[in-house]
Amino acid sequence: MQIFKFFLVGLLWFGANANILEDDKQALLDFMHNLAHSRTLNWDANSSTVCNQWTGVTCSEDGSRVIGLRLPGVGFHGHIPANTISRLSALQILSLRSNGITGTIPVDFYNLKNLSLLYLQFNQLSGSLPVDFSVWKNLTIVNLSNNQFNGSIPDSVTRLTHLSALNLANNSLVGQIPDLGMHGLKILDLSNNNLTGVVPKSLHKFPKSVFEGNNVSFVYSSDQVPIFMPTPKAKNGGRLSEKAVLGIIIGVSVIGFIGFAIFWTLCCFKRDNGDGISSKLEKGGMSPEKAISRTQDANNRLVFFEGCNYAFDLEDLLRASAEVLGKGTFGMSYKAILEDGTSVVVKRLKDLSVGRRDFEQQMALVGSIKHENVIELRAYYYSKDEKLTVCEYYNQGSVATMLHGTRGEERVPLTWETRLQIAVGAARGIARVHTETGTKLVHGNIKSSNIFLNSQNYGCISDIGLSTIMSQIATPIARAAGYRAPEITDTRKVTQLSDVYSFGVLLLELLTGKSPVHTSGDEIIHLVRWVHSVVREEWTGEVFDVELLRYPHVEEEMVEMLQIAMSCVARVPDQRPKMTEVVRMLEDVRRNTEPVNPKAGETESSGL
Repeated sequence: MQIFKFFLVGLLWFGANANILEDDKQALLDFMHNLAHSRTLNWDANSSTVCNQWTGVTCSEDGSRVIGLRLPGVGFHGHIPANTISRLSALQILSLRSNGITGTIPVDFYNLKNLSLLYLQFNQLSGSLPVDFSVWKNLTIVNLSNNQFNGSIPDSVTRLTHLSALNLANNSLVGQIPDLGMHGLKILDLSNNNLTGVVPKSLHKFPKSVFEGNNVSFVYSSDQVPIFMPTPKAKNGGRLSEKAVLGIIIGVSVIGFIGFAIFWTLCCFKRDNGDGISSKLEKGGMSPEKAISRTQDANNRLVFFEGCNYAFDLEDLLRASAEVLGKGTFGMSYKAILEDGTSVVVKRLKDLSVGRRDFEQQMALVGSIKHENVIELRAYYYSKDEKLTVCEYYNQGSVATMLHGTRGEERVPLTWETRLQIAVGAARGIARVHTETGTKLVHGNIKSSNIFLNSQNYGCISDIGLSTIMSQIATPIARAAGYRAPEITDTRKVTQLSDVYSFGVLLLELLTGKSPVHTSGDEIIHLVRWVHSVVREEWTGEVFDVELLRYPHVEEEMVEMLQIAMSCVARVPDQRPKMTEVVRMLEDVRRNTEPVNPKAGETESSGL
């Protein structure tokens, strides 16, 4: 009987929580349907739960309430609809940064008693700040910067005992600065407003830059050391003693030296924010926030493509912990881990030869390509100082790493099955790029470090279409390490047939396990030339990677792929097949092979 009571109580508790979560779900749907937005959200009214499924929505550990809503850069524009977000009474985190939200902060936000983190910066909010901040007694971080708020800073802010960061910069606030010197306040920015009066003594611990752009002054009490000491008067009729003169000379010299040191440091800092920062990033010593220009205005925002459900903006990207993946042809790549655990690849482009308009047109073209074997471009960023692309992160690493990583007892070799799937998948992806409607789009940088494996172990291509917007200085280097088609040396122009050549080199890599250009003793060996010489001497068996010799009954398939590769790397471009033909030939490799054991053959063929 006791067990039954516990079961009944548990059932009632679960039912009550389910109803509350359903109320939260409906509040979110009402918010979405009543506020225009340019990005599509995957909020489906028919989904069983919002937890861990809806973009930007975080639930409590028991899944009973929505406690976090992060929707920066979604393209919201208009007023926040009343009686929507305010119904999320358990909400702790609210981020609607970098949108186009107008109007005032709704009065019904006072219902969010558990609010801890509030991010509304880079919108077009106006009017007065909320009068009674003390309602949100758990507030820890408040960022309302870069809006159009007017009126004064309410005294109620001083009663937020847990507040650690307050940013009200770049608004039109007036009046005096309240005494915000709470013990826990670590970050403050009130710059570029219309504030007046005296800065409270408790705020003198912050740098003067946080008060710049206002008409405020600092008044020092007698127990504080002034910045400049008055010159002491001599006792002998106003003349200074030799010791005093010497002291002044030494003091001036010291101040001059300090000034020069500061000037030199600032110069070095400036240089570090350029190429010097990149070198530090390569060593993993700094985060992207230090490397990427933080200039952000109406035209310099992270641009997402339709169907992308990532919930972050440039600020998130800059604050994300970063790991250097490598320095490629067109710039440095980083793995950025965002606050919600999402991992993305950020490429910092260098040496662009085009302006904003051409860059955005090319990004729009590349971003429109949707294919299972193409790593989709999710977002991009363009400013005078920085050009970034954002793609999905593939945790298995590149094919180059899998093929040419350290070969030892612990290494798991690439099976023939996987290599064939890599070839088929990559070929399908490149063919999709080449057949993009109404264009003659070229990949321009096909190599094993730009091929990754999807969840089915098929090859996927990345770095699409960047070669056409990069400067002529950077472009030829892209294929210098063995992938470059011979004709590019003369024409300096990539084509779809030069893509075919590069793909042929990739096939040879998969077959031989060797890099396109490698050394043997003191000799530099070019893979294409080496394979030609071996085949010409009729020692074809010597071509294949020794790791493939462990797989029985695949010799015929390997020879077929070798023949396809040789046709792709033909010296004369017109003698090379088109990528659509290459796809067909590779798909036929498995279909044309009769396995010795039919059952084993069925198992092997299931992946293709």
